[in-house]
Amino acid sequence: MFTVMFLCSAVALFLGYKFYGKFMEGVYGINNGNATPAERLNDGIDYCPTHPAVLLGHHFSSIAGAGPITGPIVAASVFGWLPTLLWCIVGSIFLGGPHDYGALVASLRHDGHSVGVVIERWIGRAGRTLFLCFTILTLILVVAVFLALTTSTFVADPVVAFVGCLYILLAMISGVLIYRFNANLKIVTIIMLAIIGFCAVKGGEWPTVMAYFTHSADQWNVFLSLYVLAASVLPVWLLLQPRDYLASYFLYFAVGIGAIGMILGSSMNSGAIPMMAQNVKWFGLSKAHLWPMLFVMVACGAISGFHSLVGSGTTSKQIRHERDALPIGYGSMLLEGLVACISLGTLMVAGGITAGGPTGTFAAGFGQFCSILGIDPVLGTRLGAIAVNCFLLTSMDTACRLGRYQIQEITGNKVNKYVATLLIIAGTLALVYVKMTDASGKIIPAWSIIWPVFGSANQLVAALALLGISVWIRRGLKKSANFLLIPFWFMLATSMTALVIDIKTTLASANPNYVLSTISAILLVLAALMCVEGLKALNAEKKGISIN
Repeated sequence: MFTVMFLCSAVALFLGYKFYGKFMEGVYGINNGNATPAERLNDGIDYCPTHPAVLLGHHFSSIAGAGPITGPIVAASVFGWLPTLLWCIVGSIFLGGPHDYGALVASLRHDGHSVGVVIERWIGRAGRTLFLCFTILTLILVVAVFLALTTSTFVADPVVAFVGCLYILLAMISGVLIYRFNANLKIVTIIMLAIIGFCAVKGGEWPTVMAYFTHSADQWNVFLSLYVLAASVLPVWLLLQPRDYLASYFLYFAVGIGAIGMILGSSMNSGAIPMMAQNVKWFGLSKAHLWPMLFVMVACGAISGFHSLVGSGTTSKQIRHERDALPIGYGSMLLEGLVACISLGTLMVAGGITAGGPTGTFAAGFGQFCSILGIDPVLGTRLGAIAVNCFLLTSMDTACRLGRYQIQEITGNKVNKYVATLLIIAGTLALVYVKMTDASGKIIPAWSIIWPVFGSANQLVAALALLGISVWIRRGLKKSANFLLIPFWFMLATSMTALVIDIKTTLASANPNYVLSTISAILLVLAALMCVEGLKALNAEKKGISIN
């Protein structure tokens, strides 16, 4: 079963890249003769022409996070592996991929600015303000959650913390060697990866690692906050880009091991995860129904609004040539769909979600896949945990920089990059350290109270980004945008219905979570107002009316 799952998924994704990718290149008129923002506005800080292999590593590792691991694992445990897999593959090819690629190209054509600026140009200032307010709040939540999750992986295993810190140090050395001393990229990459690989395998045997990298959650929170501050304000070539690039090789390694496990490890299938859950409920207004809940549980493995922020934030400022956008924007999303498929395999090996949650389940299944190559399962599990940590840390540092960009955009650059970054970090730490009472009376961090709404909010960001890009295609390129408008309507209906379910479920509980229901209601109102602005712009174009 694993072999069929993986090969069918890989073939479908390859065909999507080859044919649907070519179609989209034609829509956008991709041409390397068009100078990119990185070339025209190169400032050595945010705008920096980058080798496509390096940028692919940054983009892929940034958009992934833990999403293609946690979402598919949770969804498959509820609804079965088949509907989850179908959504990941179909979603990646026809929804998530076009969404990511469209956001990246739109940003390239608007001086590397965010989707918010694209919305301002083609929908109006009100639309931009609503979108940026929406996304800034979402990014603060993302940074808070990934900070908490990264800290937990550091606390759980000092070797994971050691390798994570080593990545940061070696990234800065790599950046200086490549950009200031013109060192050969391949040679630097091989040397740095050899060091990281050796330390990942042998680190557990070194007493100094256990002694110096064993710290409390509070201490790691401080360290990681300082790290994301540096990653947000330092030149992109010095820390953010090379760290994400080096981390991506560990992720490629994880994909390679996962592929081997899926092709050769069918005998490891526990048989405990059904193809389709018994008595599945298809459509309805509860968390038990497949629609809309499956489509908000699985975000990064199919479509995620966060990706549009990455593509139009850090990535678009580093593209050397327009044709690099297809493998980086569309290809990364398809690769993420493949990671989601592998995640389902690890769940089926584990036989269900383990005590370590979805990330622990992935690491355990990954360890079993490693045993096929003769790697000790205990070491394999650690390597899986390091891979997860790489996903988390790269998404966290990118999200912080994106939040900085968006605060500067919404204030017209009246707030400098240091203040903007500190505002993001302050909001992050508030969500981590402020305690609230959940429905059962348990005291938990504020981010845990709010997190249940993230899936719906993230998918709503995707819908709004699709709307903004569609208006640009219709009004700016004078071409049909139906290939994006159809996903827009689906994601809008899905995410808004999921928010209604969140409000309904919360208010119906014995101890209503008024914070969560209020946030859900605010998001609904912001999204509705944004959609009104966007649809007015679309209708104005149809009627030939200028709204500028």
